[in-house]
Amino acid sequence: MKSAEQPAMSESTGEQTHSVSSRQRCPQASGLESIAPLVSTAEETPHPITTTIKGTIPTWINGSFLRNGPGKFEFGEDRYTHWFDGMAMMHRFHICEGNVTYSSRFLRSDSYVLNSERNRIVVSEFGTLAMPDPCKNIFARFFSRFTIPKATDNAGVNFVKYKGDYYVSTETNYMRRVDPQSLETKEKVDWSQYVAVNAATAHPHYDRDGATYNMGNSYGTSGFFYNIIRVPPPEENAAKEDSEDLNGAQVICSIQASESRKPSYFHSFVMSENYIVFVEQPIKLDLLKFMLYRIAGKSFHKVMTWDPTYETIFHLVNRHTGKKSEVKYCAAPMFTLHQINAFEDSGFLVMDMCCGDDGEVIADYTLENLRRDTGEEMDKFYNSMCRNLPRRYVLPLSVDEETPLDQNLVTLPNYKATAKKTNPGEVYMTHEELHDDELLQYGGLEFPQINYDQYNGRPYRYFYACGFGHVFGDSLLKMDVHTKELKVWRYPGFFPSEPVFVASPRATEEDDGVVLSVIITPREEKSTFLLVLDAKTFTELGRAEVPVNIPYGTHGVFNGMG
Repeated sequence: MKSAEQPAMSESTGEQTHSVSSRQRCPQASGLESIAPLVSTAEETPHPITTTIKGTIPTWINGSFLRNGPGKFEFGEDRYTHWFDGMAMMHRFHICEGNVTYSSRFLRSDSYVLNSERNRIVVSEFGTLAMPDPCKNIFARFFSRFTIPKATDNAGVNFVKYKGDYYVSTETNYMRRVDPQSLETKEKVDWSQYVAVNAATAHPHYDRDGATYNMGNSYGTSGFFYNIIRVPPPEENAAKEDSEDLNGAQVICSIQASESRKPSYFHSFVMSENYIVFVEQPIKLDLLKFMLYRIAGKSFHKVMTWDPTYETIFHLVNRHTGKKSEVKYCAAPMFTLHQINAFEDSGFLVMDMCCGDDGEVIADYTLENLRRDTGEEMDKFYNSMCRNLPRRYVLPLSVDEETPLDQNLVTLPNYKATAKKTNPGEVYMTHEELHDDELLQYGGLEFPQINYDQYNGRPYRYFYACGFGHVFGDSLLKMDVHTKELKVWRYPGFFPSEPVFVASPRATEEDDGVVLSVIITPREEKSTFLLVLDAKTFTELGRAEVPVNIPYGTHGVFNGMG
């Protein structure tokens, strides 16, 4: 007999089904410490400072580890409500010949500059609504509520590349080009000046020819659409100007929302060598509420709702032709922020992603929640949150009128995911759990990364992630997707950032290299360090200690050109 926390197994297919959610399957926490110092305003360090090296930093690492995230949470007497709202702070660890320097700068976005000039919050963010100017008369203040505010350019989510240039990005139509060496803020870039989209993700994909793919949305009288964008590679021998260059960007496919007035929120998407998959999930944006949210005095995150009465729909698109599959691929309601990898195998598309059974998580990350006291209050918040676990879905690429109904179409050996044609043009899928029970004690995982340059879109074996035994990641994990075995780096009071893999120059194996992560702690002031792990053994090689406070961040990249 299986315990209530164990997934049930179907003897006929090996598929896994659950009577309890991913959150309930993980242990309940008790006595969690406060992490308030990790979401406090930090000072920038614009000029590189030296670090103290403990252990050894491999001399072959030559470049910059760039990170992004919220770093300022108030202006004057005004305070931000949500963690995502904090002003973007860029970080650079420059690694050369075994030495490391650190620098950081606030992004000089319009939001940051205007708020600084007026010493109050004048630009609305994801979870904080800017109040009307108190200096305006009562009529001007009243009518200002009826104006939908411009989207923010507070690009605090990720560093991304287009045509060889670095940009920082969030989830609006605005990016900011930046200098990856000095972290200088350059021009603001509006996606809508190049393609007909109102927003784009901070998680593009890159192909081996140098093109960049992304997803954006658009809406109008004809409905709401999810759009796949392609930005071409930089032209060879073209004169390089110090300015933005998104010329040639085009929408290669537009996917109409299943319900035009309640489109789905998305943070990223799936890409293999030949396909793109957009995951339409049950986190819904209520467009009527969106139009009225300023009048009602509510922030943007209030228009997002988790509605598990909707299925998850996977939209399959050929990324070379832009043609959308006529097959509707469906699965049970689930929530996903980040995909791990996807690849094609003998007529099937294998997709690995971090998934949960409860999509309320985004709205929960208010600063009030994150600053709860040690003990009961923090435990209560953490134990109510979703846990994300790695899952594998398998899409059969050849489904037609001759495909039989109600038979498992996944014929690949050693795969436990299923796909069954339930109606003409419809396939229902169940997932395979891409982990063993050991992962549950680490609270599930998020922020997955792979050896992207060599294995994105291709069959792979390893990925790296943060384990979430706390509200923020409190461990680093290496997962073998063939054996589902874990390697773990975890120490009490240490909170690591998203792990980024860097391959060694003469690598012959997938995990031949290092994993970089920034470690911060709420227990001691100015005790940040850059951690370097051997990716194969997952043991520490060295660390670079930085005598400054760094807030908990979001995403980062390694710039080998640095």
